[in-house]
Amino acid sequence: MILVVRTLSAMILSLAAAAAMSSGGGSSLNSSSPLDPFDSSTSWSLVEDPANSSSEPVVQTVTPDLQPATTAVALQEVSPWDIALCVTGTLISCENALVIAVLFYTPTLRAPMFILIGSLAVADLLAGLGLILNFVFTYLIDSSVEFVTLLSVGLLISAFSASVFNILAITVDRYLSLYNALTYHTERTVTFTYVMVVFIWVSCLTLGLLPALGWNCLRDESTCSICRPVTKNNAVALAVTFLLVFALMMQLYLQICKIAFRHAQQIAVQHQFVAISTTKGVSTLSAILCAFGACWLPFAMYSIVADSSYPVIYTYATVLPATCCSVINPIIYAFRNPDIQKSLWMACCGCVPSNLSLRPRTSSDV
Repeated sequence: MILVVRTLSAMILSLAAAAAMSSGGGSSLNSSSPLDPFDSSTSWSLVEDPANSSSEPVVQTVTPDLQPATTAVALQEVSPWDIALCVTGTLISCENALVIAVLFYTPTLRAPMFILIGSLAVADLLAGLGLILNFVFTYLIDSSVEFVTLLSVGLLISAFSASVFNILAITVDRYLSLYNALTYHTERTVTFTYVMVVFIWVSCLTLGLLPALGWNCLRDESTCSICRPVTKNNAVALAVTFLLVFALMMQLYLQICKIAFRHAQQIAVQHQFVAISTTKGVSTLSAILCAFGACWLPFAMYSIVADSSYPVIYTYATVLPATCCSVINPIIYAFRNPDIQKSLWMACCGCVPSNLSLRPRTSSDV
C-alpha cells in the first residue's frame, strides 16, 4: 500500500513540474499549448526517484525531454532557366508527338523520306521528354543519385545526337534526289533507309551510354565540362563531331544549290513550275542551314572553350537556343510537307484545301 502511494505521489509531482515549466516564462515551448504526451516533438525518459533510498523496489517516473524538434525543410530555389527548358521540352514533345501520330495513322506516308521524318520526330520527342525529366530529377527527385544523373544525361545526349544525324540524313536524301533525279526513286529502297536509320540510332545510343560506362566526372569534379557529369574530353569530342556534321551539311547544301540551279536553267522553258519549285526548295534549304547553325554553333563552340568553372548562365544561354532547334524541326520538315498537310487537314476537318490537292509533289518538298 505504501508503494502504491509513493508511486502516485511521484507521478503527481512530475505532472505538476511539467505544468509549471509549460506556464513559466523561461520555457522554450509555446505557453498557449499544453504538453501532449503523443506529440512527436516530445520525447520521454525514465528517471529514478531520489527519495527512494530504502530496500524497496525502485520507483521510476516518466519525465519528458522538452526539446523541440526541428522540422524545417530546405527548399531548392527553382531557376528560371530550368523552367524555360522545361517549357521548351513540353512544346517539343507536343509538336513531335503530333508528327508521329500523323505518320503512324496514315498508311500512304510510308515512303523513304517519311521514314527519315519519322526518325527525326522520334529523336526530337525523346529530347523534349529528356528536358522534362531533367527538370523533374533536379527539383523533385534527389539528383545526387548517380543513376538518376547518368540516365538524364544519357537520354539527352542520345536524343539530340540522333536529331542532328537525322537532319544530316535528310540533307543527304535531298542531295541524292537531285543528283540522281531520273533514277533516284528506282534505286532507293525502304531497306536501305531502314539500315541508315538503324545505324544512326545505334551510334547515338552508344554516345549516350558513354557517361554510364565511365566517361563521367562524378569522381573528379575538376574534369567536368559545362554539362555535368560529361567530361571535358567527351564534350569536346561531341562538339567537334557536330562541327564536322555541319561542315558536311554545308558542302551538300552547296552541291544542292549548283545542281538545282543547273536543272532550273535547263528546264525553265518547258517546265516552269519545276524551276520555281526547285528555286523555292533551295531557298528553304538555305533557311534550314542558317537556322541549324544559329541554334547549335554557339553551344558547340562554347563546349570546346569552357568548362565547369565558367558561370552557369553562359551554359544556359547557349543550351536554350540549341534546344529550340527541335522546336523548329517539325515546322520545317513535317508541317511544310504537302502530304502531311493533307493528313492534318483530313484529321482536323475531314477535307483538303484545293491548293493542296492540285499541287504537284516534287523532290524539294521535304
